[in-house]
Amino acid sequence: MLTSTAAGAPVAGPPALDRGRARLVLVLVGAAMVLAAVVAASLLLGVRTIAPGQVWDALFHHDPASADQSVVLRLRVPRTVLGLLAGVALGCVGTVIQGVTRNPIADPGLLGITPGASLAVVVAVSFLGVTTPLGFVWFAFAGAALAAVVVFSIGRAQPVRLALVGAALTAFVTPVIALLLLRDLNAFDQYRFWAVGSLTGRGLDAAAALWPFLLVGVVLTALLAPRLTLLAMGDDVARALGQDVNVTRGLAAAAIVLLAGTATALAGPVALVGLVVPHAARRLVGTDYRRLTPVAALLGPVVLLGADVVGRLIVPNSELEAGVVAAFVGAPVLVAVARGRSVAGV
Repeated sequence: MLTSTAAGAPVAGPPALDRGRARLVLVLVGAAMVLAAVVAASLLLGVRTIAPGQVWDALFHHDPASADQSVVLRLRVPRTVLGLLAGVALGCVGTVIQGVTRNPIADPGLLGITPGASLAVVVAVSFLGVTTPLGFVWFAFAGAALAAVVVFSIGRAQPVRLALVGAALTAFVTPVIALLLLRDLNAFDQYRFWAVGSLTGRGLDAAAALWPFLLVGVVLTALLAPRLTLLAMGDDVARALGQDVNVTRGLAAAAIVLLAGTATALAGPVALVGLVVPHAARRLVGTDYRRLTPVAALLGPVVLLGADVVGRLIVPNSELEAGVVAAFVGAPVLVAVARGRSVAGV
């Protein structure tokens, strides 16, 4: 790349910038292609494999008499849509949490958001008699939002305090959940299917109710990207470059509430996806959040839907929940991060 000086003489421009942009475009195109393949696999594969022609007809020329087409429309399309939405939310919220806390192992579980959602679901089942998936959605969202508000209010946007408050909230909430479940077997039966983290048992009505929250959270994440890049250099550097650090953390808190609440409400407390995805994105495009954020938004649904598809195939004539498969993927990453092998720049 050549640029010109004031006298008109050509000088060498920053080729590294062009290479970075080209790499970002290449990664985004590759991630989009992988996501398209995972979506196709989600519609085609399962306990019963459905031919591509039947999937096409189910989507565009539905025949109510076809059992295969009914499976596609009633079961696989909803779980695919839920996986896409929840995956985007998890990819984005993990990126924001790790950026604002500068903690490489931060995810919604670390800040007590997932346990807060779980407690709300247990209370809804035990005391209010809620049994429908759409009812779980709203209580899970409210519980996650309340937990995030509590953590950020007490933590005062300081990374170490946020982690400590989140850990304390989790330590408090977990035995309360266990106590309520031990006293109410019906609540235990309802809760155990939600708590494992799954894309089944919920319909498109849940997606229709929550997509506006996801949209606002994704927009906030995009607006936060340049701010998080500066924040990664430290509060003093960010302030010296003109950033109001408190405003950044306030916007991040709002994004975390919306994204974590949506993801937990749609898919249950899926563990470690929000941890794995930002690290994978850093490996691909570096630590600049302006590049990292869109890649994480694409990789989130790739990981979650991929885990769901694998869970359908790994156990003959049965299914393994996406949350369990995702935990198997995320656990080695957590160990690698703890041993200091992750990318710097969080």
